[in-house]
Amino acid sequence: MGYESVHHGQGQWNGVAILSRVGLENPVRNFADGQEPDPEARLVTATCAGIRVSSVYVPNGRELDHDHYKYKLAWMKRLIDHLDADTSPTQGVIVTGDYNIAPEDQDVYNPADFVGATHVSEAERQVLRDLEAWGMSDVFRHHHSDDKLYSWWDYRAGGFNQNKGMRIDLILATQSVLEKTRWTIVDRQARKGEKPSDHAPVLVDIDV
Repeated sequence: MGYESVHHGQGQWNGVAILSRVGLENPVRNFADGQEPDPEARLVTATCAGIRVSSVYVPNGRELDHDHYKYKLAWMKRLIDHLDADTSPTQGVIVTGDYNIAPEDQDVYNPADFVGATHVSEAERQVLRDLEAWGMSDVFRHHHSDDKLYSWWDYRAGGFNQNKGMRIDLILATQSVLEKTRWTIVDRQARKGEKPSDHAPVLVDIDV
């Protein structure tokens, strides 16, 4: 089908990949910050059509008092260090994937149900704001400023049919890329399959 690919996987647990039909150059697996490699396969980066693309799978966090939550926050801070080492906010950059963070209350079906939970805590949202302060923008919100659309629904209790979801799959981009985006959607149809993921694909059209 004409795709080039780079992936960083870890058996059944974690994995990220980039597939491209517009070239794939200078791939980097894991962080490029010069520190010890992260033990989990959660980040891969490559240049596609002049845009530096990172595919991420941010740690879940589990519970607010869990060590995995601390790991999640540290991982996000290290992602910014990776960007500093690998590229610049003045360049064309995309960082996309499962962030396991809902940026705002409008990105969850009922904020009251998530009080005291991961994915919506102030500390998690702050590291997202830190990423935006570095120079990234939420592409979906750029095109859908007020829409309550989600990308993840729990398998349990008919979460998808009742639209009890969260928007945790994000496409963040620097300004030069954001200006080239035409549209972005959540492909809910893909979530209706016989054995679907609990996530739906988030698509964006970019004039490259």
